Amino acid sequence: MKAPYLITDANRLADSFTTLPEAESQPVVIMISGLPGTGKSYFCRRLAERLPFLILESDALRKQLFTSPTYAADESAYLFRTTYQLIEDLLKKGIPVILDATNLEERHRERLYNIAERLKARLILVNVQAPIELVEKRLKKRADNKNNQDNSDADWAVYQKMRMTAEKIKRRHFTVDTSRDITPVIDKVVREAKR
Repeated sequence: MKAPYLITDANRLADSFTTLPEAESQPVVIMISGLPGTGKSYFCRRLAERLPFLILESDALRKQLFTSPTYAADESAYLFRTTYQLIEDLLKKGIPVILDATNLEERHRERLYNIAERLKARLILVNVQAPIELVEKRLKKRADNKNNQDNSDADWAVYQKMRMTAEKIKRRHFTVDTSRDITPVIDKVVREAKR
């Protein structure tokens, strides 16, 4: 049984969306995975230009749930339990979603795999990468001039720590290097989503 506050918070997050994409008979969920600074949110925004899916950005959702995020393990665990409840609720309504989060460990990704399988939603996995020198440059630039389009607070130290926990995706997935032209991978993901 799920805790009532979890469902309440998932509903509160759902109510914050001003518009939702059209429902589909077999909704698609696209899980984006990658370390901080690799370009996940950029990839998601570009992908959403072609697929009218709802982007669930974990950094933005965290700031809606917690006014002063601490990024502690229990806070992150609650964020993702709530996010998975939200995804489940949206998929039940046929709403296609893109999950923009690090999704670095297979045991955490398994939870979304199970939701998609149980609800017979199509699951597409995308691993976002970039050369380490470029990531370092991006994260230093992020720290120097925080802009409104970037919800992430992750810096170079966070990247280095998270890099140690990153696990390979064991299922079929697309890989995109954001230091190159991302259009070919976006084309493939769009084709897969529309298949």
